[in-house]
Amino acid sequence: MKPDDRGSSRPQDLLEYERRFWGRGRSVAGVDEAGRGPLAGPVVAAAVVLHEDVHIEGADDSKQLSATVREELFTRIVASAAAVGVGAASVREIDRRNILRATTVAMQRALDRLAVAPGHVVVDGLPVKWLGREHDAVVDGDALVHSIGCASIVAKVVRDRLMQRLAVRYPGYGWERNAGYGTAEHRAAIDELGLTPHHRLTFTGLQYDLEL
Repeated sequence: MKPDDRGSSRPQDLLEYERRFWGRGRSVAGVDEAGRGPLAGPVVAAAVVLHEDVHIEGADDSKQLSATVREELFTRIVASAAAVGVGAASVREIDRRNILRATTVAMQRALDRLAVAPGHVVVDGLPVKWLGREHDAVVDGDALVHSIGCASIVAKVVRDRLMQRLAVRYPGYGWERNAGYGTAEHRAAIDELGLTPHHRLTFTGLQYDLEL
């Protein structure tokens, strides 16, 4: 453990939630997702279980961090956490089930892939109706609960890397920059190039014959 893995006031404040369960001998899995809003690509969820009293200096809501910082923190989180699980739901699942249910599926898969079974689960935002596990929900949890903040970074980095790989296969949509979100560049590319198998038909409002 590095010296900065303990200590300073802000990370200790962020661990306040987890310490309530650690004191009762229960591990905590923080869960968050990335990619609920884009026009293309899967939704990805991550679950992170931290060792007791270990924090990752600088880990915060992934949306507040640069891509470079997220990548650095991703490496530290994976190396320092007791367990990390990642799950995804595909574009087909999003179109068939709707984004809320698909996000729940991604979270379930992330939790199922943890090497350590958590004693408690906490998710960012509102309670997840179909999660199938007892859990707490914390609004703005990615900024308030350290394990959720770490999960938000893992989910974002994994999804961004996937969209960068897809951008090579489907050039012209700017996915390496917009990660599939509905930017002007992306929407203009849809008008010019049409949809790909990785676009969410229920999000674009367009219908194309796709060769899947």
